[in-house]
Amino acid sequence: MKVAILDDWFDTLRGLPCFAKLDGLDVTVFTDHVADVDALAERLRPFDAVVLFRERTPMRAELLDQLPNLKLISQRSVYPHVDVDACNRNGILLCSNMVHGDNSFAAPELTWALIMAAMRKIPQQMNNMRAGNWQLGVGKTIHGRTLGLYGYGRIAKIVEGYAKAFGMNVIWWGSEDGRARAAADGKTIAESREAFFATPDVVSVHVRLKPATKGMITATDLGQMRQDAVFVNTSRAGLIEDGALLHALNAGRPGMAALDVFDREPITWDDDPIAKHPNVICTPHIGFVTEDEFELQFADIFDQVAAFAKGAPIHMINPRVWQA
Repeated sequence: MKVAILDDWFDTLRGLPCFAKLDGLDVTVFTDHVADVDALAERLRPFDAVVLFRERTPMRAELLDQLPNLKLISQRSVYPHVDVDACNRNGILLCSNMVHGDNSFAAPELTWALIMAAMRKIPQQMNNMRAGNWQLGVGKTIHGRTLGLYGYGRIAKIVEGYAKAFGMNVIWWGSEDGRARAAADGKTIAESREAFFATPDVVSVHVRLKPATKGMITATDLGQMRQDAVFVNTSRAGLIEDGALLHALNAGRPGMAALDVFDREPITWDDDPIAKHPNVICTPHIGFVTEDEFELQFADIFDQVAAFAKGAPIHMINPRVWQA
């Protein structure tokens, strides 16, 4: 079976222990990124299986319709970047493990790093020193301040632990079900959605992007934040209403944003209005980019490939394709 692994930009996967799960298969690792659909189709046409590196390469109908040999797409977690209808039409099985374990800490660690960096203005202080100057402005002590966490899931709960260790107060908001679960666990729920955004020193969003959550954080929400507050997003840019964050930053509410996700990725131009905004500190979607996280994720993904090769696929999203 010929297997293509896409977008392994730093050629990391071959050095991971889990890569041995693919022993005996004909594996090609691509370390570049091809955006042109026709060029990508030409590259992938000989392959039976494609391994995705998160959402780096969308698998839409215009591509899948050109891949008659493709029988498997293997990835992990949610799949808004994969056209399942086109997979069904072309007889392509999508396998994706939707269950996340409790031993993944990369995303919450980066969230906390961004919060610390924003509150102490670490990137700005570094740039000021490199420009030949000394101190730039005054930062904020985290102890005793309030963190608002939107979304009562695993990652947010880990971030809460970090916040508590640093002496922060934590308040919560989210879906009605999420708020109910948080309340049942004894957490502090904001009095209202308006109070949730207006009260904290830092608001951090931890929600999966799906049709029901797209654009859930509105311009009104952001406009209710304090002028000295920080908005943090390490989840997905699509959770924010189109254009709302840039407008809010230009209006001064919130005063700063700390971001790991963007509307268009990767950013390869030098004039992005969000990435270059003076009140933004940002990282290039590295919340999951650690060796430890890659081992966790791709152990699942390679298990799926190996199981398919043995004729017993697992974690099937569209099992009717296999049954047919």
